[in-house]
Amino acid sequence: MRQTVVWDALRAVLAERAAATGRETLDIVDAGGGTGGFAVPLAGLGHAVTVVDPTPDSLAGLERRAAEAGVAVKGIQGDAGDLGELLAPGSADLVLCHSVLEYVEDPAAALAAIGGLLRPGGVLSVLAANPVATAIHRAVSGNFGEARQVLGDPAGRWGEKDPTPHRFTADALAGLLGKAGLRVAETHGVRIFADLVPSRLAEGDPEGLAALERVAATHPVLRDVATQLHLVAYR
Repeated sequence: MRQTVVWDALRAVLAERAAATGRETLDIVDAGGGTGGFAVPLAGLGHAVTVVDPTPDSLAGLERRAAEAGVAVKGIQGDAGDLGELLAPGSADLVLCHSVLEYVEDPAAALAAIGGLLRPGGVLSVLAANPVATAIHRAVSGNFGEARQVLGDPAGRWGEKDPTPHRFTADALAGLLGKAGLRVAETHGVRIFADLVPSRLAEGDPEGLAALERVAATHPVLRDVATQLHLVAYR
């Protein structure tokens, strides 16, 4: 349910690219795809999926998960910034970059490498943590100083113990994508209410919460306070 909005956007992108290319099987790269939370279902839809991840344990988990699902997913060990060396330029119809930019040393360089993988008309799906939501969550938990720190910190961090090195506003992400030669087509808020309402309420009406998240995802105000921001960009 927490990724309903992202999956809705991906299904629309896949349908659009299949119609535009005339190919039912698309080439997809999941940068930092870990154990295959997105990659394995995408492979189950009949697409050719490659996961690039720096962690051997994650790739081992990906292999097990794919085997259990009865699908083939290629795993390659490497960092997002090295994609240009690991895969052929212009070889992907869709690249996923989900929860990766927060942790890479040079987000702009990583996006440039990712952009180089895309075919003309290819799509990049970016999912990243939002500092505004972090400020709200820190304040709700009573950490007012940390909330204030997030809002004034260029990297969107609440302190030295913050495990997330970078967070990005929608404008910051759009700027990075533009510098990489990509055109932003859609911006969605992900987990606007899901991380705020008590779990007993979320579990009591998951379909209702998912429907609310779908409507709120593109709301011009609510979108910008989501826990994560999801951008769809074209080459």
